[in-house]
Amino acid sequence: MDMNERIARINELYHLSQKRELTAEEKLEQRILRKEYVDAIRGNLRAQLNNIDIVEKDGSITNLGDKYGNRNE
Repeated sequence: MDMNERIARINELYHLSQKRELTAEEKLEQRILRKEYVDAIRGNLRAQLNNIDIVEKDGSITNLGDKYGNRNE
């Protein structure tokens, strides 16, 4: 399932929850999909931050990923 399909399903479950109570299986699916979505967003942001280079005052270049150890938090 790609990200667009996940988002569509998350939205579908949300709108369904506005009409009626979700079943236990639907709530579990919603929780799993939301976690996968948030993890993907965090991973993408971390990858972008790890690729940022900062030019220091002395002219040297510091890569944030190297400086902070490419943490996956």
